Amino acid sequence: MAREMKETLTLGTKGSGRHVRPSSRASGAGGPLRDLYLSQLIPALLLVVIGVVTILSASLSIPEANFASHLAGIAIGLAAAVAVWHYDTRALSSMTTALFILACVLMVLPRIPGLGYEVNGMMGWVRLGPVRFQPSEPSKIVVIFLMASAAAQYNGKIETFRDYAKLCGTLLVPLLLIMSLDLGTGLVIFFIGATIIIVSGAPRTWVLLTIALIVGVAALVIITSMIEGIPHILKEYQLNRLIVFVDPDVDPTNNGYNLTQAMIAVGSGGFFGKGFGNATQALNGFVPEAQTDFVFSLFAEQFGFVGSVVLLALFACMIVTTILLAMRTESLYMRLVLVGCVAMWTFQVLENVGMCLGIMPITGIPLPFVSYGSSSMVVQLVAVGIVQSVWRHRQKAA
Repeated sequence: MAREMKETLTLGTKGSGRHVRPSSRASGAGGPLRDLYLSQLIPALLLVVIGVVTILSASLSIPEANFASHLAGIAIGLAAAVAVWHYDTRALSSMTTALFILACVLMVLPRIPGLGYEVNGMMGWVRLGPVRFQPSEPSKIVVIFLMASAAAQYNGKIETFRDYAKLCGTLLVPLLLIMSLDLGTGLVIFFIGATIIIVSGAPRTWVLLTIALIVGVAALVIITSMIEGIPHILKEYQLNRLIVFVDPDVDPTNNGYNLTQAMIAVGSGGFFGKGFGNATQALNGFVPEAQTDFVFSLFAEQFGFVGSVVLLALFACMIVTTILLAMRTESLYMRLVLVGCVAMWTFQVLENVGMCLGIMPITGIPLPFVSYGSSSMVVQLVAVGIVQSVWRHRQKAA
C-alpha cells in the first residue's frame, strides 16, 4: 500500500527522477470542472437566460428587438469568453502603451468618415460591411486592462503625487474622447478607472481632493449649459435628463415621459408580476427603448418584485464571488483586473436599475446580460471569461 501511494505521488517523465508536488490540477481534484469558477459562472449564465426570456418577450411586440440577433450576440460572446478563459491575461500586464493607444483608437473610430454613423441621434456606432458595433463597449475591457497595467507598477502603494497624476492622466485622455460621444459609457469608464486607482493604493487625501474637483467641474458644466449665449458642453437632451431627474413633474409629457412611464411599469408589476408577455405598459409602447435602456422596467412588469429580487440577487452573487476571488489572488495585476470587472458590473446595474426607479439620472447604460444589443452582450461575456481566466491560471506564479 505504501509503495502504491509513493508511485502515485511521484510524477514526471520516465527515467527523469523528477519529483513534482501534487496539486489539485495535477491530481484531478474537482474533476473536469476544476478550471471553472462555478460560483461566479453559474449566476452569470442564469442572468444570460433571464435576458433571453426578457428579450423574447420584447420581440413579440417591439420590432427593434430582434431575437435572432440577440442569440447571435450570446453565441459570439460565449465563444469569445471561452477564448479569453484559455488565455493568461497577465501577458497584457506590460503592454500599457499599446493598451493606451488601442483605447484611444476605439474612442475615435466613430469620428472617422465612412466608418461612423448615427443611431437614434447618437454618433457612437461603426459599420464594417454588414457588421455594426459600438466601439465604446469593447473600450470598457481595454480600459480595465490599461488601468490595471498602469496601476500595478506601483506595487499597491502610490507614494508620489506625480505618479498619482500620471495614473489620472492615463484615464483622462480616453475618458475625454468618449465623453463627447457617449456620456453614459464615459461614466462607466470613469468609474472603472477611478475604482482601480483607489484600490491600487492612492492616498485618501488625494482621492478626496480629486472628487471635490470633479464635483466642482461637473457643477460648472451644468450651470454653464443652462446659460444662453455661451458654449454648452452638455447637449440639450442630456441637460433635460438631469432636470427631470431632479423633478419629473417639470415636463411629464416630454422630457420626463420616459422616467414616468418606466416607474409606472415597475410599479404595475406588483409582487408577482403580470406574467411572461403581459407587460402591457412596456410592450404597448408606453416605455421607450424597453428592450435596451429600460429593460429592467420590462422585466419587473412581467415578473414583479419577486423576480426583481431574484435578478438583483444573481447580480450580487456574481459580483461578490468576483470580489472574493480578487481577495485571494496573489498577482496585483490580476487583482486589479478583477476590480475593474466588478466596478463595471456594479455601476451599470446600479445606474440601469436606478434610473428605472427614479433614483438615478437617465443614461443610455445597458443592464449587463439582459439588455438587447450584441456589442454589450459580447463585452459582458468576455468579462466573465476574464474572471474564469484568473481562476484557471491562479496556481501559476504571481
